[in-house]
Amino acid sequence: MSIMQVEVVSNERHIFTGEAKFVVVPTVNGELGIYPHHEPIMSLVRPGALRVIPADSDEEVLVAVAGGVLEVSPKKITVLADVAVRSAEMDQQRAEEAKKAAEASVSQAQDDESRARAQAALAAAIAELKTLDYLRNRAAR
Repeated sequence: MSIMQVEVVSNERHIFTGEAKFVVVPTVNGELGIYPHHEPIMSLVRPGALRVIPADSDEEVLVAVAGGVLEVSPKKITVLADVAVRSAEMDQQRAEEAKKAAEASVSQAQDDESRARAQAALAAAIAELKTLDYLRNRAAR
């Protein structure tokens, strides 16, 4: 079986490190499915659900990412995420409240720095909500 090394890190911690047979990353140009031996690329990551199929399982590992950078080489994928949260740590109500608070902060921002912080918080909440939607839709199938 062909596998690749995957590393997903945020500003705060390592989210996932391990071997995988397939990864789907939400990029600014759409979702990118990556198998081992993929051509090298770099891309910006958009808020959404990053999906990893580990080498030793068919169970998806889901991570909400709120932007960042993707680097793909033939044997390794690295995602440097602005914010990343594993699906087990997500909560629908908390994410919805965080989104509302971030939207209010964006509209009330007085300077570029506070606006940037509010937009980052909004992207994180949107990523979490998109990942929760993906989980809900997958369960409904």
